[in-house]
Amino acid sequence: MADDSSTPNTRPALGNLAMLWRFARRYPGRIAGALIALIVSSAATLAIPNGFRLVIDKGFMGGGDIGRWFEYLLMIVVVLALASALRFYFVSWLGERVVADIRCATQANLLRQAPRFFEENRPSEIASRMTADTAIVEQIVGSTVSVALRNMVTAIGGLVYLFALAPKLAGLLLLGIPIVLLVLIGLARKVRALSRASQDRLADIGSAATEVLGAMKIVQAFGQEEREAARFRATVERGFATARQRIRLRAMMTAVAFALIFGAITGVMWLGAIDVAAGRLSGGSIAAFVLTGGLVAGAFGSLSESWGDLLRGAGAASRLGELMTALPDISPPSRTHMLPAMERGARLTFDQVRFHYPTRPDQAALHGIDLDIHPGETVAVVGPSGAGKSTLIQLALRFYDPDSGAVRLNGVALPDLAPAELRAMMAMVPQDSVIFAASARDNLRYGRWGASDAQIWDAARAANADAFLRDLPQGLDSFLGEGGARLSGGQRQRIAIARALLRDASILLLDEATSALDAESERLVQDALATLMQGRTTIVIAHRLATVRAADRIIVMDEGRIVEEGDHATLLARDGLYARLARLQFQDGISN
Repeated sequence: MADDSSTPNTRPALGNLAMLWRFARRYPGRIAGALIALIVSSAATLAIPNGFRLVIDKGFMGGGDIGRWFEYLLMIVVVLALASALRFYFVSWLGERVVADIRCATQANLLRQAPRFFEENRPSEIASRMTADTAIVEQIVGSTVSVALRNMVTAIGGLVYLFALAPKLAGLLLLGIPIVLLVLIGLARKVRALSRASQDRLADIGSAATEVLGAMKIVQAFGQEEREAARFRATVERGFATARQRIRLRAMMTAVAFALIFGAITGVMWLGAIDVAAGRLSGGSIAAFVLTGGLVAGAFGSLSESWGDLLRGAGAASRLGELMTALPDISPPSRTHMLPAMERGARLTFDQVRFHYPTRPDQAALHGIDLDIHPGETVAVVGPSGAGKSTLIQLALRFYDPDSGAVRLNGVALPDLAPAELRAMMAMVPQDSVIFAASARDNLRYGRWGASDAQIWDAARAANADAFLRDLPQGLDSFLGEGGARLSGGQRQRIAIARALLRDASILLLDEATSALDAESERLVQDALATLMQGRTTIVIAHRLATVRAADRIIVMDEGRIVEEGDHATLLARDGLYARLARLQFQDGISN
């Protein structure tokens, strides 16, 4: 889903609104209630001019009981009020419900996407679409469509009534409508492109705000407040400039529509006044014609505004539709294979794996990797930054598929397994701990949602996290803040470790799992991890070589290749890359 804000949507102007109808039609009862109320309210609106005609012709001019006709007029007003209230309720309910369903459907599809999708589409922009664009959709479903239909019914019904009152005058009035429509359609084409561009600029504003607010400490630490304010101001001004063009064009549409429609009505009224003077038309009829003509003119004028709103809504629906219909790069196979069971852990094999990240197609992350990790084995992967260490974990979790070669779990190629089944076999502690804006309990049991408090505390103790968790104001019920803002870096990482401990998976993936811990906490966590690793297949990625000494096997990577392999003592004796890294970290040398 590449976003090119400079390219207008080339699909039919309102064709994208069909997506909204697919969600709305799930609630036929509400739609029926809204339509009935809409028809009744439009009919009552059109009955008001006829009420005035009866008051004038039969009350004032006819000498009859004028109170009777005013009672009739008041009855119409009461019906109009009730029908309008019901219409507002039904369409507002539909608007809120459709937006809620669209948000849920969009989020559900986003959760199916592979990481590549979020590399090519900024999460902050996606969040903006799910807020700003759905707000526009809510306005369209909950207001604009209803108003447009009401005006359409009023305009058509009013024209029928005008022909019944004075066919000649109505015919003259009708001649002006095609001219109005042709002008509006020509202007609407330009509005459609500007509506899409305006939404893109709004997404840019949301994205810029989210990015800066999420990195506020860095912005302030480097004294970049003024520059960021200027950058945001420039983004806002670009959005305002696009919105100003759209507003100017819509204002022009409204002016042209009202000028043409009311100009036509004024000319027709002039001819009507001549007919009244000549006795060919009653005073009540011309009054009803004037009122109805005003309603028809207002309805057509409002339709021009509704048309602009509908075009804007079509742009928003198009952008949301892109999120809802995006196909995931990683999906379950049509026919899954049975995963053979292993007594201890699981077997993970990399067979001649080559891989490029989608955002770096010219730079290979892995070059022909061959690696067989046996059940229950602990394999440490070390090497300089950018060597491809974390990429092994990304492929093991099938966040990406290799360009060539295969990754296998217990002998089964990963594409032959459902991603959920594959990932259920693994627990991961990432380098950058992810803490959700939720309670400590919910963050810990994210690895196993059905875990009891006793199991949660056991995992917390094993990860050396129980002490600070007990000191929190509400214990496990304490809110940890956005991104774990109420915790230190080491505390966040220990919660991530406890989460992985609680998952109790066959394969343990540790990506710099102890990098944020002090020496004492690292020692305690290493003891816990040593117990956890027993009977499990473990991949440990670390820069600090002191954390990998006890591994069954150490893999040394450089520039996407495996350059050395062996245990700690063997690699030191070879005096290769591993030994050089060790000397850099321990200037006084490392003994066997």
